[in-house]
Amino acid sequence: MREPIRGHYDMGGLPAGRVEKTEHDYAFWEKRVDALNVLLAAKGHLRVDEMRKNIEALPPDAYERMTYYERWISAIANTLLQRGVLTADELGRKMEEVARREGVGS
Repeated sequence: MREPIRGHYDMGGLPAGRVEKTEHDYAFWEKRVDALNVLLAAKGHLRVDEMRKNIEALPPDAYERMTYYERWISAIANTLLQRGVLTADELGRKMEEVARREGVGS
């Protein structure tokens, strides 16, 4: 029997150390990403299978480097771009606006 092919995102059954089962505080932006996901799904702008596909499509180095919610926001953005809900120019302008407002990169 052939060994199944694993994607870089498929860690099921692999040794990964102890799982800490304690709750932790979420950063404000992580809460916003979660809320955005819920609202967009409720409006029919994205589905769980699209999110999963776009998370799994991240290159291995990006997947490993990103946090859980960074993967989510990347998948949300890619889903909205793929569906034509927003354009790359619109997304870029908004990202620049947020960066200026938050003082990122200055």
